[in-house]
Amino acid sequence: MRPARFFLTRSKLASIAVLTALVMLAIVLVCSTYWVATTFARDELHRSGDRQLKLISLDLESALEKYETLPYSISYLPLAARLLAQPDNQGLVSELNALLRDLQLQAKVASIYLMDAQGKTIAASNWDTPQTYMGQNFSFRPYFRQAMTGQAGRFYAIGNTTNIPGYFIAQAVYPEGVRPFARGSSAQDISASGSVTASSAAPANPIQRSPIGVIAVKISLTEFEQAWRSSEEPIALSDQYGVVFLSNRPDWQYHSLRVLDPVAQQALGTTLQYGGKAITTISSLNRPARLDFGRYVARPVGRLSWQLILFPSEARIRLAGVKAALVALLLVILSATAAAVVYQRRQRMKEGLLARQALQSAADELEVRIAQRTQELTLANQQLAGKYSKLQDAENLLRSTQDEMVQTGKLAMLGQMAAGMTHELNQPLTAIRAFADNAVTFLARGNLTQAGDNLAHISDASARMGRIIAQLKGFARKSPEAVAVVDVAQSLRTAALLLQSDFDRHGVSLNLPDQRGMLVLGDAVRIEQVLINLIRNALDATLQIPVTGSRQQVNVELDADAHYIIIRIIDAGTGLPDHVIQHLFEPFFTTKPSDQGLGLGLAISSSIVQAMNGSLSASNRVGGGAEFVVSLPRSMDKSDSSDG
Repeated sequence: MRPARFFLTRSKLASIAVLTALVMLAIVLVCSTYWVATTFARDELHRSGDRQLKLISLDLESALEKYETLPYSISYLPLAARLLAQPDNQGLVSELNALLRDLQLQAKVASIYLMDAQGKTIAASNWDTPQTYMGQNFSFRPYFRQAMTGQAGRFYAIGNTTNIPGYFIAQAVYPEGVRPFARGSSAQDISASGSVTASSAAPANPIQRSPIGVIAVKISLTEFEQAWRSSEEPIALSDQYGVVFLSNRPDWQYHSLRVLDPVAQQALGTTLQYGGKAITTISSLNRPARLDFGRYVARPVGRLSWQLILFPSEARIRLAGVKAALVALLLVILSATAAAVVYQRRQRMKEGLLARQALQSAADELEVRIAQRTQELTLANQQLAGKYSKLQDAENLLRSTQDEMVQTGKLAMLGQMAAGMTHELNQPLTAIRAFADNAVTFLARGNLTQAGDNLAHISDASARMGRIIAQLKGFARKSPEAVAVVDVAQSLRTAALLLQSDFDRHGVSLNLPDQRGMLVLGDAVRIEQVLINLIRNALDATLQIPVTGSRQQVNVELDADAHYIIIRIIDAGTGLPDHVIQHLFEPFFTTKPSDQGLGLGLAISSSIVQAMNGSLSASNRVGGGAEFVVSLPRSMDKSDSSDG
């Protein structure tokens, strides 16, 4: 058996080695396919982008060349030369402004304006708009300085006044009737009528041939930007420094393709070409804004060393590579699947015999386990039945203990009220003795009227003692938990009667509400037990505060809504700490000394209220002291008139 086992292990190792080699070969094949496909797609997109740029550049150059002669033609206007000679002539200013407005509308350019030799604008097509160029000085712009040298000035920048970008073309304006000589020609003057005279015939005083002003035309290129937005691929137009000033990606505008050197930054700052904006690279933008920024195809355009740039979509390149790789992967999977099918058929034949043997062994083992599990389940059921019986006994004991706790709580309260009741009963007994002695005296004297009055007083005192004793007997007896309609106001008066001696002894006022007909569903004796316990606790809390000039008091309020009668018992104590409120209704939790309570009163009261489908809660009042709130289900008895 050992040689066979060793041979089987070597066979598995060989299979693993072959499988690893095949997986590596498949990975190399898929990666190679992806690389070839992306390379081909990138080359094809670059060629397509170059063709697209060629069409766009021709369209852009055609539009720019269309306006090249416009400022040159306007510079020939005699009115422009005359205004430069007489800049204070408002009539000439108004006439030239109107003419420039007409030319601007006809040529469909952004604006046309005339500057004097110092760069101050003295006439403009937008003379009557809030963003007029009138009075603005543009001597800092390169197009002005170039035009003043006699050359055509060209510049793209954000307008210093309008804050709107545009392409500026400028030409020099010469004195009326004078134009500069063409390079390579002999000295000659061109008169206003167009006749040419030799320099030998020129007047003694030479005619000034230096520019006296500059005419500039501003052209908006936003229509190209709007047209490019139909393209999914980014298209941009950058200046000689690599700053993008026109693009179908708005986030790229006024950002550079690369980090600008100090010379470029100084030049941009001096000319205010982009309104003094801080130029940062496109690569510094956040990821969504710089999406598709990478390799690009560029083509020179215009006369200012501009670059028209197209960024082929890297997503399309990657998609082409992924598609090709998926096809290759699919072929590999199909080949591997076919090989696996053949291999699996061979393995199934070998595994068939082993499976039958394993199945028989498993069946035998299963029978043994079923018998063992059946025995365990039988034993578990017996144990569960015993535990269930014990649980029922514990539940019965719990119910009995809970009833005993309620009764014990009442008897504990009776013990606390014993001293007060002794005082309450002692007063009527003393009165009865005094009235009886007086009645004997009055009878001896024959004064029957006074004797009758004394006997009436004796009867009232006896009735009061009977009421006190009846309340104590009713409170002390066990209640069968009979649910009935209970008058909350009457229960409050009963509880107050049993506690009145304690309040009188400590000099604390107990203020009860005067509402009538507040009816709830519950057990009268147990409701009285809850009220006595809460009022007694309120008295204890109030006694913790030192006595001041005003008399201490405990207030009881009654309120009602559509479903509940709400009883609020408010003390004048120090309030309840947060850690006490969390455990307030737990059994055996108390803040009193051990000889003053077991901590069962509030737990029993909460259980009683919950058993009557009510709730008991406690909180601190804003003005000081604590407030216990008892909510009991309201009786729908017709005699309940508390809503009125």
